[in-house]
Amino acid sequence: MARAAVLGRLTWRAATVAAVRAENATARTLVLDVPDWPGHVPGQHVDVRLTAPDGYSAQRSYSIASAPGPGRLELTVQRVDDGEVSSYLVDVAEPGDVFELRGPVGGYFTWSAADPSPVLLVGGGSGVVPFMSMIRARAAAGASDGLAPFRLVYSTRTPASLLYAGELASGPGVEIVLAYTREAPPGSSRPPGRLDAGLLADSGWGPGRMPLCYVCGPTGFVETVADLLIDQGHPADRIRTERFGPTGGAS
Repeated sequence: MARAAVLGRLTWRAATVAAVRAENATARTLVLDVPDWPGHVPGQHVDVRLTAPDGYSAQRSYSIASAPGPGRLELTVQRVDDGEVSSYLVDVAEPGDVFELRGPVGGYFTWSAADPSPVLLVGGGSGVVPFMSMIRARAAAGASDGLAPFRLVYSTRTPASLLYAGELASGPGVEIVLAYTREAPPGSSRPPGRLDAGLLADSGWGPGRMPLCYVCGPTGFVETVADLLIDQGHPADRIRTERFGPTGGAS
């Protein structure tokens, strides 16, 4: 059975675009119907493959943004300069289009509602995407004293570059700190600047609470934040990281 499950994750499946919605000027969410989708765990990702009529294909990996559920999932994609796959997904794909995906992939950078540990999510730019799957899964689990408390520290360039701005503003049951690196909104209590040790210490859970720390974003961002967490006393085995190449994040 275990081998069959692994082989299932390696199978390319047809995904039909059911809906699209803009998240900011360079990113949008695609709602996909995948009839034989096996389900996923918050924090996992998929591989997407596009194939041209002449047989040329290109593939990229994208985090899943939606809570687990059968048959449908959401991907939020940030356009990458000269990106073959991201440019199509952000600028061209429309309802009814079909492409291939396989997965879910990954078991390390995941969260389970059965774990009561406090959770600290630190995201840079589109590194917030897998955290939305976790936040939405937590919300779907319902209000309960046993649910893990969440804190999200989200670093982004400007208010216009935010992903999920409306959903985050509505208060999804998670403590949220927004750190703007280029331009802060009027009335912000913190001037623009990179996420630093002070903000992380003030906004995150202290190491005495033994939180699970998830860090996702561009490589430089992830390495810096992981080092800051370790310097603050968080055990390395409580820090989970996922990184990607430049995508217009919080640099």
